Formats: sequence, structure tokens, C-alpha cells
Amino acid sequence: MKKRYIVGIIVAVVIVLIVASVIAYYFIKKARREYEIETVKDYQYFILKNNNQSGVINRNGDILIEPNYEEVKIPNPEKAVFVCYEENDSKVLNQNNEEIFSEYEIVEPIRLKNIESDLMYEKSVLKYYQNGKYGLIDFDGKKVCDPIYDSIESLPYKEGELLVTQNGKTGVINIKGNLMVEINYNSIEVDGYYLENDGYKEAGYITSITTNEGYRYGYVNKDGKVILNNEYNEISRINDIEDNKNVYLICAKNGQYGVLKNKEEVLKNEYQSIRYDKTNNLFVVEKSKKFGASDINGNIIIEPTYNQIDITGNYLYAENDQGTVMFNNNGTEANINTNVAILNTENEKYKIKIDNENGSKYGVINESGEQVIEEKYSYIEYLYDNYFIVSNENSKLGIVDSKDQEKVEIKYDSLQKIEGTDLIQTKISSTDVTELYDKNFNRILQMTNATIEQKDNYIIISNDLETKYFDNQGKELTNKEVYPNNSIYAKQENGLWGFEKRDGSLVVECKYDKVTELNSYGFASVLKDGKWGAIDKDGKEVVAPTYELEDVPTFIGKYYQVIYGFGETYFTSGNINQ
Repeated sequence: MKKRYIVGIIVAVVIVLIVASVIAYYFIKKARREYEIETVKDYQYFILKNNNQSGVINRNGDILIEPNYEEVKIPNPEKAVFVCYEENDSKVLNQNNEEIFSEYEIVEPIRLKNIESDLMYEKSVLKYYQNGKYGLIDFDGKKVCDPIYDSIESLPYKEGELLVTQNGKTGVINIKGNLMVEINYNSIEVDGYYLENDGYKEAGYITSITTNEGYRYGYVNKDGKVILNNEYNEISRINDIEDNKNVYLICAKNGQYGVLKNKEEVLKNEYQSIRYDKTNNLFVVEKSKKFGASDINGNIIIEPTYNQIDITGNYLYAENDQGTVMFNNNGTEANINTNVAILNTENEKYKIKIDNENGSKYGVINESGEQVIEEKYSYIEYLYDNYFIVSNENSKLGIVDSKDQEKVEIKYDSLQKIEGTDLIQTKISSTDVTELYDKNFNRILQMTNATIEQKDNYIIISNDLETKYFDNQGKELTNKEVYPNNSIYAKQENGLWGFEKRDGSLVVECKYDKVTELNSYGFASVLKDGKWGAIDKDGKEVVAPTYELEDVPTFIGKYYQVIYGFGETYFTSGNINQ
């Protein structure tokens, strides 16, 4: 009995150890896949270019690397790691003009692909070349992974992940050097799944291999698990379905399309085409050149017997030889005029109704189907609360409420809500007058030839004569409220501009035709007689108005910024075309 008891304890301990090992392995594996994309808040270093030669300056305008190189790349502008190229050679220098990472044959930044940013390179790692292979190091020169790869390139859309090749096969690693997708494929691409806060981080991978019959595609999810083997002619993810746990894939085999939810079959591969409708969360399917519809679970709600199916709002318009039949989005027949379309809005209380019988006329109905705005407008768009943007027969825009009472006169050529704010911007083209309205439709500004620049917490609206600031709710701000840390502020007097201190005392006389506030580097741009110069935070003229430039320049010291290519920038004191 005692022996059995001991054996039982041993078995229990073994089971606990196995379970603990499995759990530990899971978390270790998960941790290896995780990575942090470094953020850059304060740029410290910038490319200097003069006479077609490149160097480096800091945020004070001091030259750190003389412009003696064919090209300089700064992968992370917070870190003093500068890759300098001359003829067929390159070296990496620090802020003291000292060579670093010289123990490696070649060190290069990794250029990002298909990512919208003025930061063009991976900000955490560099690739190095040693003995015919590539590896990774961090910006301190510490080795991240050994040189075992034939090539290392960025994975398009997914910052922090890298395409690597070995022996003619491709896989994916992250910036920690850990494997994300096995190195088994001829090509790998991101499935395109995008979220506002996470970008493409939750996206999976469409893989391909080459066979005697051509390319065959498979799918690997974001966790590196093979969901589909490489046996399909075509694979695409339905990215409009926001679901981090489940992946919906349209897959083709031998010219026939189907839908899979992960590995689970939703629709068999028996259709000539499948398209997803996000508004109603359903599929329009084509079979034997006839169209029908399925819900998201693969249940056929409209048999594929129609010549065509179009969707407007919550209604499906199915055409056959006898005419048009309207269906609700659950597949039941809708008892409404086929010339009428109903569109949902962000507010469940209202729907936009379009009467197409005598030309497209727009109105609004409430949740009970009662008419609140008759069909008399050429266009209606829901704005917020109980308000709508409307357009009349002359294509003029204005705003009405749910009782069809005019809140902003219908006379504008353009009208839009400024995203992220409570402000409405209007414009009349013939006079080039821009107006701003607050959320309660009070006009807070009227300006000719205006340019609007949107920041995180405020907007700047300006022309050649004045500059105004408003917070996102429409409260007007002073330049001292907007730039509380500046030492001097733009001041206008008798049509000319100068600078004053916070207490109002004049520090630079009003002699310029136009000026900017101090930028984040502590320099302001000043215009005189059509030429630009710069002053520093103490009001000292760093460079006299010298440069004839089309746009308002940004200065660091005596150097002005040039933006070219895909957001690439450098600073120069030379000719703009150099």
C-alpha cells in the first residue's frame, strides 16, 4: 500500500513538472516573439549637405562631421551612430568623429519599406557583414545575432520584423534576432491586417513556394503557427473583419474560391468569385455566373440565381430577368420601393434615404422610419449629434439639424469637420475666404488666403498678414499659451514683425516682413525683402536674410531644412539644388 502511495506521489510530481514545463515553454516562446519598437522623441542629429557632400550637425547647429562624404545615413536621430559613405567604402562614426564598429567588415542601416515616416530605418538594430554572411548588432555595438544569413532586409509594413534568407529560402526574424516564421519559403508577405493603435503588428503572413505547376500559397498566423499549407493558387485575408483571434481567408484552388476561418471551412471552394461586404457582414458569391449571398458563418441566405447583386446600405438589390428584387441583410425579401436606398449613419437614430426615381434626392428618416428631412438635397452626410452636412442643387454646402433648420448657411464650396477637433472648416472659392465654426456653429474666424496646420492639441491658421491659434474646441489661444517654454515670441507692429519676451518687453525690433515662432530647436525664421534668415532663442540674428526660398524654412543655426524624396530631409547653407 505504501509502495503504491509513493508511486502515486511520483506520478503526480512528474505530471506537475510536465505541465509546468509546457507552460514555461509557452511563455518563453511567446516572449521570444515579442519586441518593442523604439520611439524617437527628440531629434539630436541631422544630415548636413553642402556642395553635394554630406556630414552631420547637432540640434544647436554645431558641425560634428564635416560634409566630406558622398552620403551619410542617420538610422536613429537620437543616437550618435552615423554611417558615412565614400567611393566604394563606408565607416561608422560617433559624435566625436571617431570610428566605431570597425571589427565588422560592413555595417549598414536597414531601410524600412512601405512605412509612412520620416524615420526611414530600423531604430534599434543595424545589420553587419562578416565572412560572407549577415547578422545584427544594436546601436551600442552589441551582437544581437550571429552572421548566419545570406541577406537581411526589412519586412514591408512590419517595422521590427526582418526578412532573412538562407540557402535560397526565406523566413522572418524580429529585431531581437528571434525567429518569427520558419526559413522554408520562396517569399513571404504581410497579409495587410491593420489596426489604428497597433498598425500591422497583429497581421499574419502569406507564404509561397515554387512548384513545377507554379506558385503555391499558404498562411502563417501572427504567432508563427502554420494555418494553411502551401497548396493554394491564391490567398487573401479579409482585413475588414477586425478580429485578432480569428483570421478569415479567401482562398483559391484550381480557379474555385472558398472562405476559411483559420482552418475551418466557411464556404467550400466552389465559387468563381467571393466578395465581403463590411456594412452587413456577409459574402456575395458567384457560382455558374449567377450571384447569391452568404452570412459570415457560411449559411446561404440568397441562392446564387441572380444576374447581379448590388448592396446599398442594409439592402441587397438582386437583378434577374424579371427585374430587381430587394432583400434585407438577413436574406428576407424587403417590401420597399426598389428606387429607394437606405444608408446607415454613425447614429442609430438616423438613416439617410435616397430616392433615385427622379434623380438622386437625399433625405433623412429616424429609427422608426419617419421622415425627418424630406428628399430634396443632392447630397447628405451625417455630421454629429442631430446635424447633417447637406448640398443643394447648385452643389453648395451647409449644415442643417434633424428638423431641417439651417445651422450653417448653404453657400460654401467646401465644408468639413477637422478630424480630431470640434471645429468645422468652410471655404468659398471665389473669394478664397476660409471660416471656422465651433461645435455650436458660432463663427470664430474668417481669413483670406488661409493655410491651416493641425497639431496634437491645437491648430494654426495663418496668411501673410496674421497667425491665429485655436484649441481643438475652438478657444482662441495666444502664442505664449501655445509655446509656454519659448523665451521670445513673435510680435507685430505697424505691419512689421519682431520679437518680445514673455513680459512684453521688445527684444528684436519690428523690422521683418514675416517671422515664425521659435521651433523646437530654438531658432525662428525671419523674412526681409523676399529673403529668409534666422535668429536664435535670445533674439540674435544667426544668419541675415539671405536665402530666396519658396516655402517657409525651418532653421537649425544658419542651416535650413530641405525635404525631398519620401520624407527624407537634410540641412544646408548652400543652393537649394545642391
